[in-house]
Amino acid sequence: MIRFKFAPDKAYAALHMMVDAHSGIDLHAALKACYFADKTHLNAHYRPIFGATYRAMRFGPVPLEIYEMAKGESLWLAELEVDGVPWSLEGYRLQRRVAQQVDTSPLSPSNLEHLRAGLDLSLSMSFTERTAATHGADWQAAELGLMQYEDMLEERPEKSEIIASLREKARFMRL
Repeated sequence: MIRFKFAPDKAYAALHMMVDAHSGIDLHAALKACYFADKTHLNAHYRPIFGATYRAMRFGPVPLEIYEMAKGESLWLAELEVDGVPWSLEGYRLQRRVAQQVDTSPLSPSNLEHLRAGLDLSLSMSFTERTAATHGADWQAAELGLMQYEDMLEERPEKSEIIASLREKARFMRL
């Protein structure tokens, strides 16, 4: 099984960027934007952006650590050494709570490119369309359990070599 070390600073920057640009963004849209970005970055660069643990839920993949961070859970506040997040979760919407400069420095240019594309894609869809778009083979293989990065990789001739390499190196990668 391929496991990456979660990058909380990148998740925080991504959430902050999304909420700052789209205050009131639906939590479903934000979480699916992270999934789209992680998956496309994984396929383009053989590493995800966040390295989150994805659970296949009824309405699509949920990056568990990012979901906890979106809710402002204290574990992630302590990990990031911040007193609070500049957003609040009100119902199912992430609202900008305070105006604060967004620091995207933890995100590489390719991270930002994939994140923006994932966000644009997510926001262009209805809830139903996003749900359907995220119920692919990777989601189905998880059978409402934890999803595997192996299943997120697109079919290509060198897929087995990529998987073997990632199984060996992923836990040591700095995302």
